Amino acid sequence: MDHPVRVLHIVSVMDRGGAETLLMNIYRNIDRTLLQFDFVTHTNKKGDFDDEINSLGGVIYKIPSLGESGLVGYIKELVKIMKRGKYAAVHSHTDYQGGVPALAAKISGIEKRICHSHSNNWPLGNHLKAQITLKILQRLMKAAATDFCSCSMEAAEFLFGKKMISRGKVIILKNGIDLTPFQHEQNGRESVIKELNLPEKVKIIGHVGHFSKSKNHRFILKVLRKIIELDPDFVALLAGEGPLRKQIEIEAEKMGLMKNIRFLGKRDDIPRLIKAFDVFIFPSLFEGFGIVTLEAQCVGTACVVSDRVPFITDMGLNLVTYLDLEEDVNVWVQAIFHAALKKRPPAKEISANIIKRGFSIQDNIPYWLSLYNLNNTEEGNRLTLNL
Repeated sequence: MDHPVRVLHIVSVMDRGGAETLLMNIYRNIDRTLLQFDFVTHTNKKGDFDDEINSLGGVIYKIPSLGESGLVGYIKELVKIMKRGKYAAVHSHTDYQGGVPALAAKISGIEKRICHSHSNNWPLGNHLKAQITLKILQRLMKAAATDFCSCSMEAAEFLFGKKMISRGKVIILKNGIDLTPFQHEQNGRESVIKELNLPEKVKIIGHVGHFSKSKNHRFILKVLRKIIELDPDFVALLAGEGPLRKQIEIEAEKMGLMKNIRFLGKRDDIPRLIKAFDVFIFPSLFEGFGIVTLEAQCVGTACVVSDRVPFITDMGLNLVTYLDLEEDVNVWVQAIFHAALKKRPPAKEISANIIKRGFSIQDNIPYWLSLYNLNNTEEGNRLTLNL
């Protein structure tokens, strides 16, 4: 076998989203003399991880999206890339559209064609036309792909269905993280307070995520308004970019919250930032996993999250509270006050719990290698349920 084996990943853009962060955690920690990653993205703009990918030996192909190219044009573009790259596998991370890259890989003669579910939501809604479209895309995946994997049970059921799970056709690939940068973060709070010119007695509610509908930033504003009525020492730090950022800023200003909120934009110091939070708030409308919840626990930060976030994200450290988004906002406020009083567990306990639950990136890598036929541990991570 020629080395390194090359795998082509299909993504939207290599920014700091959950799936992209997972891919980079894997990419940084694999033996790149054995395995190399290349990427197809669907934007002309530079992604957050593009420079690092290039430095690690990866190639990034930027092509128009399926919607921009049309089905035939999109498949032709992918086939051209796939045949040129001599790939051992194609791994699609585009959820319900994953069958299209799998079909292009099949046309290109690539034996390993993987569809990976990272979400538990269908954005087009529940009306008849949308449901028919979803069923067609799911059938295309099943016809064109050879392997199916997911970040959680919820995401697996959404994209592949209970029958495929019960037949052992779906592999759960846990969203592991590299514990090292979180374990080595010592003085995050003090440095963040100084950087942002916050008062020493400040209490920080934090959120890290794309400014999109699914992340539910409007709900954060409602919670913050109630909190500062009771305790004006609280400040919300919102890290991330996205199409709704400007709109959320305008709404925060109209609600009179600007004194108690900071919009931080994209950050490359997430461990430091999360360590500064007293409470991490994550009221997502839907999540396939929610890797930032795991990152928050990794530095001992208490989390108040919606029950749309899979419960598998709880590392058993008494740090995570799941709440229904239909609950009165005061329930969320009281949960945040309670969470802010929690003591951070010792670093050794945090690491032990994360490793025990299989979310250390070093424990995840063998399963990724097995997915690409580079070792024999696949059966140990295959999901089989009696449903």
